[in-house]
Amino acid sequence: MLQPIEASSLARLPGIRHGFFTRVGGVSEGLYASLNCGPGSADDPARVAENRARVARHLGSGGDVVTVYQIHSADAVVVDAPVAAGARPKADGVVTRTPGLVIGVLTADCTPVLFADPKAKVVAAAHAGWRGAMGGVLEATISAMVGLGARRDRILAAIGPTINQTSYEVGPEFEAAILEGSPDNVRFFNREKPDARAHFDLPAYIEMRLTAASIGEIERQTPCTYQNESLFFSFRRSQHRGEVDYGRQIAAIVVT
Repeated sequence: MLQPIEASSLARLPGIRHGFFTRVGGVSEGLYASLNCGPGSADDPARVAENRARVARHLGSGGDVVTVYQIHSADAVVVDAPVAAGARPKADGVVTRTPGLVIGVLTADCTPVLFADPKAKVVAAAHAGWRGAMGGVLEATISAMVGLGARRDRILAAIGPTINQTSYEVGPEFEAAILEGSPDNVRFFNREKPDARAHFDLPAYIEMRLTAASIGEIERQTPCTYQNESLFFSFRRSQHRGEVDYGRQIAAIVVT
């Protein structure tokens, strides 16, 4: 059985369903057990397709979840129909107002953000790693929603499971890039000792960017993907273990 995490702000909206899906409830095995939804992994494509179909069915729709070819960009695209696996646009935000079309993003430590304007019936999903968040993918996704008739003050955003600060050690180049954006970003870094490497608070940084975008409501549902192995895939955890590959969880939303 699928075990998605829901944001209370989105769950109360009539005509909109969503979920930050965990790795539980799929058919994949081994490193990918069990709800691996990443076609970019080396998992059996048929198993990935079944996992994605289960997510779509859970949200009350048939077929696949529309996702994009994620490239850590600041680009968001509008979709109004299913997209073939080989034709996924390169972007990191996806937006729709088409009823029954489930859209989503894939993550394995980066941050998924789901959006909805319940009056305009416009929904969106964004894949926000630090590069995309710093580059403006959240703002681009919101702008694309506005282009479809959403209003900023009506947009609700939910930040989903992601790597948390305790597990997110970063190097000096990373730190310099974030601080170049604004010296105030120093508040998102923490060091256990003065000479230690910094740890970055990605979900807090994303929340700050969303707040600055002047949207209506922001909710966090951000358990750590690195620390909770039974629920989440984690790229960084796989790297630390020397594993050859890793699965991806999906966050998805639909106008019913």
